[in-house]
Amino acid sequence: MKFVYGRNDFRTLKRAEENCYLITNGLGGFSSLTIASSCARGDQTLFMAALTAPNKRYQLIANTIEKLYIDGEEYLLSSQRFVEDDKEWQGFKYLNGFSYEYVPEYVYKVGAVEVIKSVVMKQGVNTLGVKYEIVNYGDSKVSLEVTPLLNFSPKGKMPAKDQKFEFVDNTIKSEGITLKFTTDAKVSSYATKKIEDFYYAYDERDGRNSEGYAFYNHTLTFDGDGEHYVVYSTVDAKENINDLFTDEIARQDELIKTAGLKDETAKCLVRGADAYITYRESTKGKSILAGFPFFEDWGRDTMIALGGCTISTKQYDTAKSILRTFMKYCRKGIMPNLFPEGADAPMYNTVDAALLFINAVYEYYKASGDKEFVEEAMPTINEIIHWYKEGTDFHIKMDTDGLIMAGSDLEQLTWMDVRVNDILPTPRHGKPVEINAYWYNGLMIAEQFSELLGLPEDKKVADYKTLAAKVKESFIKEFWNEKENCLKDLASGTKADCQIRCNQIWAASMPYSMLNKEQADGVIKKVFEELYTPVGLRSLSPKDEEFHPVYIGPMEERDMAYHQGTVWGFPLGGYYMAYLKWADDKKKAAKVLYRQLEGITATLREGCIGHISEIYDGLTPTDSKGCFAQAWSVGEILRVYEALEAIENN
Repeated sequence: MKFVYGRNDFRTLKRAEENCYLITNGLGGFSSLTIASSCARGDQTLFMAALTAPNKRYQLIANTIEKLYIDGEEYLLSSQRFVEDDKEWQGFKYLNGFSYEYVPEYVYKVGAVEVIKSVVMKQGVNTLGVKYEIVNYGDSKVSLEVTPLLNFSPKGKMPAKDQKFEFVDNTIKSEGITLKFTTDAKVSSYATKKIEDFYYAYDERDGRNSEGYAFYNHTLTFDGDGEHYVVYSTVDAKENINDLFTDEIARQDELIKTAGLKDETAKCLVRGADAYITYRESTKGKSILAGFPFFEDWGRDTMIALGGCTISTKQYDTAKSILRTFMKYCRKGIMPNLFPEGADAPMYNTVDAALLFINAVYEYYKASGDKEFVEEAMPTINEIIHWYKEGTDFHIKMDTDGLIMAGSDLEQLTWMDVRVNDILPTPRHGKPVEINAYWYNGLMIAEQFSELLGLPEDKKVADYKTLAAKVKESFIKEFWNEKENCLKDLASGTKADCQIRCNQIWAASMPYSMLNKEQADGVIKKVFEELYTPVGLRSLSPKDEEFHPVYIGPMEERDMAYHQGTVWGFPLGGYYMAYLKWADDKKKAAKVLYRQLEGITATLREGCIGHISEIYDGLTPTDSKGCFAQAWSVGEILRVYEALEAIENN
């Protein structure tokens, strides 16, 4: 799927900044600029390198100043907003088109001259290439000057105001970091200068620091027609620029071929899903980054995203590597929510990641038939069930009725985990509905795996089938809301119990469900009526007095709305999977979903191109917010496309 943007999409810089591209290098490094080639956020950058994969990330080159000279007359091709409006760089006025399929491509036109710029990253190393093709249809003398804007600062931070930069022999050094480059340009170096007062409108919207600056100390001059290039690298900048593009296009084509999905939107999402897969230095294995540009690799997000981002794409070795990483760090039955960096210890503040791990192993086995890996994972599955039964950290423990309870005080252990100082906007202590859906599902999977492996009773933590039956009986008794014909969100004895939230959908969508057909239909109907939107599910019904319609402002204000009505992309996958699971006529249901999924196809043009964002406003979900590219949003919709094509094939 090729995305093409024209003059109407960047008639103003503000309009152009609604869209951006994202390319990544499999280490946590990335390049992301708007379709006008500007930065609308401090974390948008031409070259973000991961010096230690995946989270020790440094913004090396914020952007470039590009000036075209025709017979000595200067034309600024760069675009950027400044604190003072009259300083705005308006190169977008020369921008005839932007397109993105494999890599981003900008086409500028001034008089009889076109400048075509494209950007690429190499997988597995911190290497970025920029190619400029100058096409002169006239007889004028043409040259292009490119000035890199340097940051050399940790992701999310600005450089020191007096930061020093050293430039020698096409090598830039600052803060102990060395960046090399090769180019066919004439290179001119000079004393370091500074540009201030960059304005980041999308950071201001979110209550972040909205002003920035950068340094520069050299300029690249490309003379005449033809292809020109610059390749930057923290290791070796001697790559052939055309090979970088050829290799990356071939790699992406192979991803699509391996996945085997036919729908064009699905193919686009296969490419998108790969952007989140990363190597992790500390574990020497693969992981999944939760979202760009803000997030790192988290346990819960990884377990939810893994199904779509690796299994639906048939990247089975990657899936297995990720699962092994989590098995290695399982402690007292809990999977890490945040991995260690350097000397830091893992953080285990999650109740769902371990239960979702069991489901991920099951989904992997169903797709791959890898019985040996099930045998390898079974001790970890048994460990999880043992500790959840007997009790582990964070007040996670099975109650006498067989249901799982978790959390106390200021602990936030489910995905609705926001804490604003000493305020918990969504306190979910007690027995959360989705956790107990995962628990039942995990017990049933453990029973099936035990039969698959021929495990004797003394090798089991419990009689899984009998315990699952008890959980099912208690669950229906505790959670069924007869008045609303759906499920309660909690069993806690508070008013939060009967709030209409999207968490109930997973009780209907998991491989093993405690619901009967009538109950599942009631849940699906309620979710569609009050929570469904074309881009995600509301986290709280608009009918609720605590509903927040807009996600905007300083962090405290945003966090109060985060799970109080804000639309989330990833639960939409659970809704669609539940709809398919319980539909009497699968073919008819598939037609309904293909029509509804057109909303997702449309949103791939909005925000980060080819990706699905983290969240949208709760009442009118039109603009992507939070992370502009979110792994579990993409992964969950990919699972839906895989399921739809399976129905078609059968």
